Amino acid sequence: MTAPAIPHIRPMTLDDHPAFIVMMQRTPGVVLRTADGFEATRRYLERNPDLSFVAGLPDSAEIVGCAMAGHDGRRGYLQHVMVDPAYRGQGLARTLVERSLNALYDIGIEKVHLDTLADNHAAHRFWQHLGWANRNTEIVRFSRVLGSDDNA
Repeated sequence: MTAPAIPHIRPMTLDDHPAFIVMMQRTPGVVLRTADGFEATRRYLERNPDLSFVAGLPDSAEIVGCAMAGHDGRRGYLQHVMVDPAYRGQGLARTLVERSLNALYDIGIEKVHLDTLADNHAAHRFWQHLGWANRNTEIVRFSRVLGSDDNA
């Protein structure tokens, strides 16, 4: 058996969208939503330039890791932090997160939030291992879908 190729971490671009969708579909604990479509991703990346990163394979359009980040001017937000199961345990997620956090800090964002699915216990353990605090005793997230797509 050959060792997996060593991924190269680089800023995410809209050209990564097809591989991003494929990765979301094959990554346990990740839910693909309508908001992950091409136009929504284009708006997100344009509004938050140079804050999101992917781990791409050499000489390939395939990505095996991703961390998307954005901000509202006060707080940063991490979204879609994921690593292909075959590439876990190599520090990719930690590196992707550090790149996004450093980019946010460089533009003046000093606090960052993220959400996980309630039943994604592996993600909970990962974030706690990295020193993130679970604030579920003090914060309750409410959401409202504005259109007719319940998967928005």
